Amino acid sequence: MTGFAQVPDDHRSGFACFVGRPNAGKSTLTNALIGSKIAITSSRPQTTRHAIRGIVHRPDAQLVVVDTPGLHKPRTLLGSRLNDLVRETWTEVDVIGFCVPADVPVGRGDEFIVNELRSVAARTPVIGIVTKTDLARPEQIVQRLTELSGLMDFAEVVPVSAVDGFQVGLVSDLLVARLPEGPPLYPGGELTDEPEETLVAELIREAALEGVRDELPHSIAVVVQEMIPREDRDDMLDVHATIYVERQSQKGIVIGKGGERLRAVGTAARRHIEALLGTRIYLDLHVTVAKDWQRDPRQLRKLGF
Repeated sequence: MTGFAQVPDDHRSGFACFVGRPNAGKSTLTNALIGSKIAITSSRPQTTRHAIRGIVHRPDAQLVVVDTPGLHKPRTLLGSRLNDLVRETWTEVDVIGFCVPADVPVGRGDEFIVNELRSVAARTPVIGIVTKTDLARPEQIVQRLTELSGLMDFAEVVPVSAVDGFQVGLVSDLLVARLPEGPPLYPGGELTDEPEETLVAELIREAALEGVRDELPHSIAVVVQEMIPREDRDDMLDVHATIYVERQSQKGIVIGKGGERLRAVGTAARRHIEALLGTRIYLDLHVTVAKDWQRDPRQLRKLGF
């Protein structure tokens, strides 16, 4: 079969997902495991809006990691739909990694998620993961491991830092050990099964998130209208995308004085998109208002939710 190498009889393959409250380090850990940037990251919570699948290729296994949005108390229809996406994902995977950050005490949000996880833990192993150990002192890490272990009976509990690589390989081993035996699910070399348009839109949204007010990230959505090769050049791709916000005042924030902010977004996004696609691109960005789109079922469908 094209793209599939000979694999050992005891080869394992399957799906894992990371869950946790917003900003628990799930996307950064996903990227570290994959070895490439396929999930966007931000210091602001509730950045992830799609269940992005990344593929880890090993001689003994193929691990498909599903990065999910942070489970949270929803305030909008979008928030409710993202929570539904998380719950749907963890019923379909072989193993779950529950993430808590080392630099923040375990709290009620973590307890809320664990209470929901109990319903699937009987049939799906759950590994407790303390993330962001590079941001915490040793005594904080010990405290977090103790707090995490007290929440439920995890199959394993492990500290990790996706930034400096501490025990990322161990996390991979622990997840793989709980996959069923079977052949690879994807050809070698593939890092994700997400459409390129989805990844490009996410990279643009990530760039737009940086440097804006705290309330704005939840109001930003991005749709790629088209990605077409430049007619007179074989090394250039024209990408046309629209950034949606909910209010006219937010449009001004994203564009900035004299368009300065939007140009900075385009420069940052273009660098990441070119790295992703392996080709030069011309990025054409427009900003438009879709009033209160997070609460409007019709507009949510239009924006891919």
